[in-house]
Amino acid sequence: MKRRDILKTTAAVSTALALPNIGQAQGAKTVTFVPHADLASLDPVWTTADITRNYSLAVFDTLFAYDAQFNVQPQMVEGVKTESDGKTWELTLRDGLKFHDGEKVLARDCVATIKRFASRDPFGQAMMKRVAEITAPSDNVIQFRMNKPFPLLPNALAQVYCAIMPTRLAETDPLKQIPEAIGSGPFKFVADERIPGQRVVFAKNEAYVPRSSGVPSFNAGPKVVNIDRVVWTFIPDPATAEAALAQGEIDWWENPTIDLIPQIKKNDSINVVVKDRTGEIACMRFNQLFPPFDNPAVRRAVISALDQKEIMEAVAGAVPSLIKTDVGIFVPGTPMASTVGVEVTRGPKDMNKAKADLAAAGYKGEKIVILAATTIPTIWAEAQVASDLLTRMGFNIDLQSLEWGTVVQRRASREPIDKGGWNIFYTYLGGFGNVSPAPDIAIRGNGTSAWFGWPTNPKMETLYDAWFEAPDLAAQKKIVDEMQTVFWQDPPYAPMGMYDQPTAFNKRITDVHDGWPQFYGLKKA
Repeated sequence: MKRRDILKTTAAVSTALALPNIGQAQGAKTVTFVPHADLASLDPVWTTADITRNYSLAVFDTLFAYDAQFNVQPQMVEGVKTESDGKTWELTLRDGLKFHDGEKVLARDCVATIKRFASRDPFGQAMMKRVAEITAPSDNVIQFRMNKPFPLLPNALAQVYCAIMPTRLAETDPLKQIPEAIGSGPFKFVADERIPGQRVVFAKNEAYVPRSSGVPSFNAGPKVVNIDRVVWTFIPDPATAEAALAQGEIDWWENPTIDLIPQIKKNDSINVVVKDRTGEIACMRFNQLFPPFDNPAVRRAVISALDQKEIMEAVAGAVPSLIKTDVGIFVPGTPMASTVGVEVTRGPKDMNKAKADLAAAGYKGEKIVILAATTIPTIWAEAQVASDLLTRMGFNIDLQSLEWGTVVQRRASREPIDKGGWNIFYTYLGGFGNVSPAPDIAIRGNGTSAWFGWPTNPKMETLYDAWFEAPDLAAQKKIVDEMQTVFWQDPPYAPMGMYDQPTAFNKRITDVHDGWPQFYGLKKA
């Protein structure tokens, strides 16, 4: 498919959706923000969706946090003490921590949160393999007794998904969603103003006490709030969002469509900048519980037929400088990136060979249910090009055009396709998992505990565990090369290239942090 055809289709689908009623951007104490998707879940453990991650940064706080250089800093923790050659850790909470319901944050709340988080998160799981016991010996002390030293413990607890919540919420089954949003972060979620599909509101947490030390950077350091409210207005039509930004009706558009970037840059009142340096890796995720993608040969046939450059030109061709190809597990140019096997991702491709490879792999013509979000233009662009390729290869596809929140809900289903299940969904991989194996959910092969698609790959799991034991960077890189070899042989997903996503905001907004969208620290004139 040609890129211009994709853009026409995207515009037609987007404008068919109901649009919110946009008024003038409000005063200096309210920031109006257009997120990349509607908020479908309030639970940062139940889902890894970026929209829930961004909401979580506002509502919840974490024990540790990453700065813009990916170094870990204390956040809710005031003091750290290690004993017994690193086999005992004591974390002391800082004073002034309160949940939004007025209750004091206690160490037992943190212990319950850590256990729930670690049951789902790969980095948390790696940590718990080395933990003998977590206890709360007092109201402000969390104690870890380790089976073996684990210097990366603060890194694990710095994951956004280790969002500290009251015990009554943290004891929720991790496979079920928490019923309400009560954190201790700098903003409160205003449930009464939530309009599904359109509006999310956050109010300043007047009781929040920022850290007294450190420098604000990414989600680390003092989280000083200079505004009273943040209003997220979801606008599915990119042209409408662009017009609202140009006319000053909104303050900030999280992910402007790449094809509109050249036009937006002509407006002297708008800043367009890349804040998230972890990038966006295009991902075709396979469900390995059912045929045909329970067969590694079928998955390899798909990867061999894909041309990363072709996919990325459809997504970000208007600004080619944002595109990266030869993408394996990690972002090219970062310390953990590997070039092993990336030649398979290059074009041009021989479609006759692709058809023959698929037939030889044993595909029997089963219907393939594909979940694709029309409400995120970059996902819809990759979905159309990649799904067209699957059809030309000989797959019998059922491409289902959905709102992103529906994809987030449905991808959790482990049912067969005749009971509402799926075979493929499209997304983008971002965040710390793009630059390090530690939090990378996409490569794990631990079966029903793995990320959606539920691959089982003992070789990858062995390498994953070995990476944590590697003594230095050289040893880590060698293991990553082995990981990538295993990845191409038994792929849990197809990497389809990547791009850096710019964000756009009115120049009346200043002090916008690097990283994902955050609203502490910024100021509005």
